[in-house]
Amino acid sequence: MNGQMSLERLASDFERVRAQTEALAAELSAEDQCVQSMPDASPTKWHRAHTTWFFDTFVLRPAGIEGLCPPAYAVLFNSYYNAVGEQYHRPSRGLLTRPSHDEVTGYRRRVDAAVLDLLCSDLDNEIAGRVEVGLHHEQQHQELIVTDIKHLLSSNPLDPAYLAQAEPEGTASAPAMRWADRPGGIVRVGCDPALFHFDNECPVHDALVHPFQIAQRLVTNGEYLAFMDDGGYDRPELWLSDGWQAVQTQGWRAPQYWREDEDGWSTYTLHGRRRVRDSEPTIHVSYYEADAYARWAGARLPTEQEWEAATAKPEPAPLCGRALSVHPLVPSLYGAAWQWTSSSHAAYPGYRPAPGALGEYNGKFMCGQYVLRGSSCATPAGHARRSYRNFFPPAARWQFSGIRLARDGG
Repeated sequence: MNGQMSLERLASDFERVRAQTEALAAELSAEDQCVQSMPDASPTKWHRAHTTWFFDTFVLRPAGIEGLCPPAYAVLFNSYYNAVGEQYHRPSRGLLTRPSHDEVTGYRRRVDAAVLDLLCSDLDNEIAGRVEVGLHHEQQHQELIVTDIKHLLSSNPLDPAYLAQAEPEGTASAPAMRWADRPGGIVRVGCDPALFHFDNECPVHDALVHPFQIAQRLVTNGEYLAFMDDGGYDRPELWLSDGWQAVQTQGWRAPQYWREDEDGWSTYTLHGRRRVRDSEPTIHVSYYEADAYARWAGARLPTEQEWEAATAKPEPAPLCGRALSVHPLVPSLYGAAWQWTSSSHAAYPGYRPAPGALGEYNGKFMCGQYVLRGSSCATPAGHARRSYRNFFPPAARWQFSGIRLARDGG
């Protein structure tokens, strides 16, 4: 940190990020905020409490400030940090009707006041750095609030809308698929060390990339419908073995939230249910579906090194933030949907997790996950950066995940 002005800026960022979480929750009733629709999702109330527990545990207590919550909160709202104690059973978070919505709100206010008081003191760099990590951590949970509440509300036969404002109109057609040629070679991969980054984005290292082509836009609903009409979900030769098993056991016939009725296909959105628009990017598909579509299309998914190499030149400002509606056409690499890559979430050469509990943040998940790049309509500003490595299990579909194709070059 660079003295008092940096602490003032950090305090301003703290107030802004914490207020944004509350703004997202303000669209919901107390009942909405308590329910858990599946084991992978969490109630909004739990997200609000967990992000507060993070500041309480990793910022305030190391600074000698304790007693802001009942001892039970240390278990109820610990997600996966084994180094600081036990955790409540994740699939049962929706059973936590107590503490109430109002009690969680009070907890947030007490912790907010304590952190802001701390930021007015002579704070050391380590604690200030933890505040910054906590803010980026909370922004990740803001995106999860949106994705998790979308899954919850989609389970309601009333198809209730999360957002009250009118949804932007779609466009009539998508531009033709075009391919950008990339020469390959030795490319630098990883974060800008001068800017904030998570530990899985470093160290910066060299990677060999062979010549390739990458699609200049995402796969659209109209193109994905052609895959479905060609028996895409009935052709085992297109699927990885685990993917084919998921198709059979889960009964997948279309992207998540799609439904076929007499008038054709509709989809559930944050604005409620409406017709599928052919020109929009396909979202809410798993890695398995993205891979099967790519195989059907005579292409493949890019590696994360190829994806990063494709953004070596300056990009326009990321199309992200708080519109929370999918842009009908997004030719850049950001803004419409996270894009599956063919790369497993593994450690970069020379990676070492941070010491202590915060070292559990990313490193312990470097197994059984695939990397997604870019950003989505639910991604907070600042998280749409070239080196950002999102990751999920290959069967995950409730995130705003889409498809960008790649091909081998000449």
